[in-house]
Amino acid sequence: MTLDPITLSVIQAGLQQVCDEMDLAFSRAAFSPVIAEANDRSDGIYAAADGALIAQGAGGLPVFVGTMQESTRILIDRIARGLTAPPEPGDIYIVNDPYLGGTHLMDVRFARPFYRAGTLYCWLSNTGHWPDTGGAVPGGFSASATAVEQEGLRLPPVKLFKRGEMDAEIYAIICSNIRVADQRIGDVRAQAAALDLGADRLNALMDRYGDATVTAAIAELRARAATQMRQHIRAIPEGDHSAVAWIDSDGVVNEPLAIRLTVRRTGDDLCFDFTGSAPPCLGPMNSVRATTLSSVYLAMRHIFPDVPISAGAFEPLEVTGIEGTFLDAQYPRPVSGCAAEVSQRIAEAVFAALVPALPDRVTAAPAGTSGNFALGGHDPARGRDYVMYQLSGGGYGGWAGGDGLSNGCSTIGISKAPPVEIMEQAFPVLYHRYALREGSAGAGEHRGGFGLDYEIEIRRGQAKASFVMDHGRFGPQGALDGEDGAPGEVTVWQSGQPMTPEHLSKAQDIPLGPGDRVRVKTPGGGGYGPAFARDPARVAEDVRLGRFSARQARDLFGVVLRDGPGAEVDLAATVALRQTPHD
Repeated sequence: MTLDPITLSVIQAGLQQVCDEMDLAFSRAAFSPVIAEANDRSDGIYAAADGALIAQGAGGLPVFVGTMQESTRILIDRIARGLTAPPEPGDIYIVNDPYLGGTHLMDVRFARPFYRAGTLYCWLSNTGHWPDTGGAVPGGFSASATAVEQEGLRLPPVKLFKRGEMDAEIYAIICSNIRVADQRIGDVRAQAAALDLGADRLNALMDRYGDATVTAAIAELRARAATQMRQHIRAIPEGDHSAVAWIDSDGVVNEPLAIRLTVRRTGDDLCFDFTGSAPPCLGPMNSVRATTLSSVYLAMRHIFPDVPISAGAFEPLEVTGIEGTFLDAQYPRPVSGCAAEVSQRIAEAVFAALVPALPDRVTAAPAGTSGNFALGGHDPARGRDYVMYQLSGGGYGGWAGGDGLSNGCSTIGISKAPPVEIMEQAFPVLYHRYALREGSAGAGEHRGGFGLDYEIEIRRGQAKASFVMDHGRFGPQGALDGEDGAPGEVTVWQSGQPMTPEHLSKAQDIPLGPGDRVRVKTPGGGGYGPAFARDPARVAEDVRLGRFSARQARDLFGVVLRDGPGAEVDLAATVALRQTPHD
């Protein structure tokens, strides 16, 4: 069937709208702030035959673009091999097993079969970050876990809903293994309702245009996405483009882990070869195969955002060399840091490798950490336990067209930090500070963005803090002679005494009481281009706004400012300083 461009475009937008409405319904109905406010979730449509991505919500986390496709593919394969019960109308499968196409245990995926005229047509699926799935520490981010069982309850694909009714026994098993279980029913119902809404909207779309027309449009959109990605690949010089990105530590052994990448263009295809990367690690910074693939896909989405979200966009991309490395975790390796942290180091390696080849499209490295901070304890005023999960933004990298965004969301998604007011209402905490981290941006002709600086005090009760972050040892990489952004910092005050964690960006089970505080400074983005090439007027404006000091303007950018109000540039002194040889 040949489709005219207008019909094809309308159906493409219609499929996107189905996913967008699922996203919106999920967030609006969810109980947990990490889903309802931070939007740490995603919804999509996947092919019945092979699980290939058909469409994904624009408001969903990009890191799920590959993992949900892989998870659906594995579910289809398990059903075919008799390892999982076959679907019926109204069924919804639940799975969070990271080795079966997932990320970490807190990302819980639902999958619902969608039928037309009694035949399985496609799958509707979504993922939501549950604030707790059991394990050694509240929130699941066990910085010193050495096995996945220490991170929480692991679920293979099982039917949580059977013909539209929730299986009370399976739900009871889940609730018996997680903290604050009474609050999960709101998230479960929201996740299932989003899929129900998706089924209604997809039926309406197909009723309007006909099954044959929609099927033909899906096939054409996949083919066009592949063609468009190959056209972009031709702009990359043939040959090898290499880079290295570093992870602070695995949380157990205090040594950095290397991600070594060679991007190789051959014709219309790109190969991402990770040969030489660090071997599997003891701690939770291993990445499962699905997350590693998805990290590459989302990096290319950042570089070529105009390519439609479809399985076709991934067809020219090959990932090799991960076997035997920490980027292909096998059971029982712990993986809580893979989705939010390792994935961003993988994307950073892709950016660093390709920025010399595509200087007008690729940025310097962003903050590249989700700043996972979990706090679990008992609130005596309300007489109940709680698990609080905080994610945070950081600086984006500078680029050919300008400075990096300040306090932007993580590389892997568009999830945002929950509002301070919501967190203070829901949990016994008080925010003393929530501001841009001045001075954190990497210097460059186009500087990086600034990170975030926040401080939380425990108001009442006893609690334990855990965090799995990164870029605490190494700042985000600058590009094309730009400077690195400032690394992240974490300081914990216990009984008035400050403490810096041994692993800088990772720790767990830190006991806190009333009056104790945690301060987090997230990384700034890397700078793009030589710092001494920056327009002095723009440096002066940053100083006027308090983003840099006059001393930093001189040391980092070679810009001398006159004493007195206004931060005016001393042009003669600036020219002389910039002409002086410097390291």
